[in-house]
Amino acid sequence: MSEASLPLLGSLPNRLLRLYAGLALYGVGVGLQIESHLGGSPWDVFHQGLSIHMGLSIGIWIIVVGALVMLLWIPLRQKPGVGTLSNVVFLGLFADAAMWLIPTPDPLVARWAYLLLGVVATAAATGLYIGAGLGPGPRDGLMTGLNRLGLSIRSARTVIEVTVLAIGWLLGGTVGAGTLIFALAIGPLSQFFMPRMRPRG
Repeated sequence: MSEASLPLLGSLPNRLLRLYAGLALYGVGVGLQIESHLGGSPWDVFHQGLSIHMGLSIGIWIIVVGALVMLLWIPLRQKPGVGTLSNVVFLGLFADAAMWLIPTPDPLVARWAYLLLGVVATAAATGLYIGAGLGPGPRDGLMTGLNRLGLSIRSARTVIEVTVLAIGWLLGGTVGAGTLIFALAIGPLSQFFMPRMRPRG
């Protein structure tokens, strides 16, 4: 990213604040969806399955998988940024903290509230950290890297998410109504939040 474009994104301290606020909010979104027990995003089903089958917390697996995905960037010639590395390190920590702090609800209506709030929080968080302009998350970068090889964004995302969802389900991750709602809602909601979360100057 050129220096000339920085004023459009705001000052560096402002962008860093948005980046880390976005990652923290994303962690809360993950925690809410997991604690709803109604099904999470495909990636979180995968992380949950790894946690159930192989031990360690979901947050630790978010970190490990993020680091491994970044290795796939090398042949795809993707370049990480501060936001990319921060995503790898902090997202899992924020998710684990959220799951530790958020009580697990019992009433079904509370579980649905968790789920819906989690999806909205994840979309808003996406607008914050991507709007900071400090580099995509490792999973987003994998998608755009495959796009550079000729796959459409839609095809790349579908292949990746169907694959991790299937593996996560086989490992025991929770697939449910929340997984479908996330898949249908995250795109439109992210599109809604992106311009609204972008720094003004």
